[in-house]
Amino acid sequence: MANRVHRPREDAEVDFILRTSEVPVLAYFVGTWPKAIEPSRAMDLVVGAVADEYAGRLTAVRIDITRCPAATSRYGITGAPSYVLLEKGQAVAHGAGPTSTGEVRVLLEERL
Repeated sequence: MANRVHRPREDAEVDFILRTSEVPVLAYFVGTWPKAIEPSRAMDLVVGAVADEYAGRLTAVRIDITRCPAATSRYGITGAPSYVLLEKGQAVAHGAGPTSTGEVRVLLEERL
């Protein structure tokens, strides 16, 4: 995964990143239970590539559902992987399930 992707360990870190980001945030939620591991790893690759491509125009954040339950609940996340595009802390787009790099690019091009 790209170094450009933040990996907060608790909700307070998520809140800090969202509060201080000067650019839109692509937050993606991953799970560590058996059925979620492989799809979550696939999203790591997708978001890592997008984070590199949109460096300086986007902040990417990998959020572990188990470690960050408040952030997960705040954005209505019910499964992994899922993602939310945030502008100034407000969700403006979202998706669930495995997603391709192309699909995420389309979402970002509509908003950035």
